[in-house]
Amino acid sequence: MPLEELRESPMMAHLLDALDRGEDIGHYGRLVMIMVGRHFMSDEELLEQLTKDKDCDEAKARSLIIQVSARDYNPPKRERILEWMGQQNFPICDDAGDPDSCNVYKNLKFPPEIYEKISSYYQEKN
Repeated sequence: MPLEELRESPMMAHLLDALDRGEDIGHYGRLVMIMVGRHFMSDEELLEQLTKDKDCDEAKARSLIIQVSARDYNPPKRERILEWMGQQNFPICDDAGDPDSCNVYKNLKFPPEIYEKISSYYQEKN
């Protein structure tokens, strides 16, 4: 069930498909996978997906999952994903020209506390 929910996002479906093929999705691809996927999957399910990446063993995947969880990162905005994509070879978004393609908030429903944290951040910023 969690994978089907994640596949509602074209970008996440693209990442999952690449992982299923054993591709190296890059550091930022893995980071996005965790930052988004942790709201839909357990750490063990994330670990299972990430270790399909030929450049990500179990220790590396566990370390990244722990770091993201400890910092309680929100899923990244489209702009951040595009920025990260420019820093690696693997295209995190398969259609970066489409303004909705890298926007995980368009197709996925996150827990209410995510939206509250984002709202609070922007209120404090202004």
